[in-house]
Amino acid sequence: MLGAVTGVILLVLIVLLVVIALWWIATYNRLVALREQIRNSWSQIDVQLKRRHDLIPNLVETVKGYLQHERGTLEAVTQARAAALSAGSMPERLQAEGTLSGALRGLMIAVEAYPDLKASANFIQLQEELTGTENKIAFARQHYNDVVAVYNALRLSFPASIVATSGGFAPEEYFELDVPAERNVPRVQF
Repeated sequence: MLGAVTGVILLVLIVLLVVIALWWIATYNRLVALREQIRNSWSQIDVQLKRRHDLIPNLVETVKGYLQHERGTLEAVTQARAAALSAGSMPERLQAEGTLSGALRGLMIAVEAYPDLKASANFIQLQEELTGTENKIAFARQHYNDVVAVYNALRLSFPASIVATSGGFAPEEYFELDVPAERNVPRVQF
C-alpha cells in the first residue's frame, strides 16, 4: 500500500514538473516571438525613416531656389538629416529624428510665404510623398510601441518575469517624442 501511494506521489510530481517545463518553454518562446516582432517593427520604422532621409535632399534642392532668405532653415534641415543618418543607438536616433521632424516643420512653415513654390508641381509631389512617408512612420511607430507594451508587460508579469530574468530578456524602449513642440496641440487662428 505504501508503495502505491509513493508511486502516485511520484507520478503527480512528474506530471507537475512536465507541466512547469511546458509552461516555461511556452513563456520563453512567447518572449522570443515578441522580441522578434519588436525588431521587425523597428526595421519597418527604419525603412520609412530611410525613405524620408532620401526625400529630403530633393525637397531641399527644390526649395533652395525659392528660399534665398531662408538659408538657415535649409541648413537646419540638412544638418538634422545628417545627424539622423549618423545616429547610432536607439536613444540617439530617436532624438535625431525628433530634431529632423522639427526642422522639416520649420521648412514647411517657411514655404507658406512663397506662393510660387507652393504651386510648383515638383514641390507638391515631394510634399505629398513626404506627408505619406510621415504617415507611414507614425503608423509603424504606433505598431512598434504596441508590441513593446505587450513584450514589457509580459516581461514584468509574474511568473513570466522569472523566465524573462533567467532568459536575459531586457526591457525595450518606446519610440517617444523628445521634441517638446511635437507634444503641443497646434493652435489654429482664422
